[in-house]
Amino acid sequence: MLDDVTLREVFHIRLSAMSAISMLAVFFVILIVLLSLLIVYTPVRNIMPGYSASVRQQLIDETARVDSLQTNLNIQRQYLDVLKQVTAGDIRLDSAQNLDSLQLIERAQILEMNSEVTDAFMEQYERKERDRLLLFDNAANHTVYQLARPVRGVIIQSASVDSRQFGVTVRTVRNENVLSMMHGTIISAERMADNTFTVVLQNGSFMAIYRHVPKLMKQQGAQVEKGEIIGLQDAEHDLVLELWDAGQFVNPEEVIVW
Repeated sequence: MLDDVTLREVFHIRLSAMSAISMLAVFFVILIVLLSLLIVYTPVRNIMPGYSASVRQQLIDETARVDSLQTNLNIQRQYLDVLKQVTAGDIRLDSAQNLDSLQLIERAQILEMNSEVTDAFMEQYERKERDRLLLFDNAANHTVYQLARPVRGVIIQSASVDSRQFGVTVRTVRNENVLSMMHGTIISAERMADNTFTVVLQNGSFMAIYRHVPKLMKQQGAQVEKGEIIGLQDAEHDLVLELWDAGQFVNPEEVIVW
C-alpha cells in the first residue's frame, strides 16, 4: 500500500499458500467461537432444535405453579373472611356443617321421602317371609327376634360352618349407614390393627358382631334402638356380620331380609 502523494510505502503484506490457509483457519475458529457464545448466552438458543420443548415445558410448569399459588391464596382469603365474620358475630358457629353431616342429612331426607313406600313393602314382605325372621333356641320356650337389615349392600361371601366361616361378607358403597339390627347394648367397640372397628351388639342371649367398620358413631356401653346408625361403611372395607344365640351360630342369610 503506497501513499498517493509521496508514493511512499505505507503497509505491505506478503502472502503465501500456507499463510493464507492459516489466516482463514484462525478466522473460522474465531467465527465459530463467537457464534457459540451467542447461542449459549443469548435467547437465540430458543430457536435451536431441542431447546424449544424444554422452554415450553418450563412455561407450563411455571403457569401451573402460579395457578396453584393463586388458588391457595384465594382459599386463605376466604378463610380469613369467614374468620373475621365469625369473630364479629355475623355468622354463628352452628351454621357451618361438614361434608359428612350434609351427606347424612341428604340421606335422611331421601329415606323420609320414601319411608311410606318402604314401610309398606317391608311389612308385606315380612308377612310373607315371617318364618325367616324368627330365631329361637332349642328349648320349648323360645325367644323371637325380628331383625332389621344392618346395611344396604351385596353379599359377596356366605357363611359356612364347615370351613369355620361364621360371618357373611357384605360389600357396600361409600358412606353407607351401618344400622343396629335390634334394640340392645354395644358391649364392645374395639379398634383393630387395620384402623377399623369390631362392634358387638347384645340383647339378652342374642349377639351380633360387626367387623371391619371404618367409622364408629356409637361408643361402648351405648344403648341403641333397632335401625339406629352405629357406624359408616366405605367402599374400601367389606362388612363382616356374625350372629350368635346362646352360643349357637345363626346364619344371617336365613334370618335377615337382604
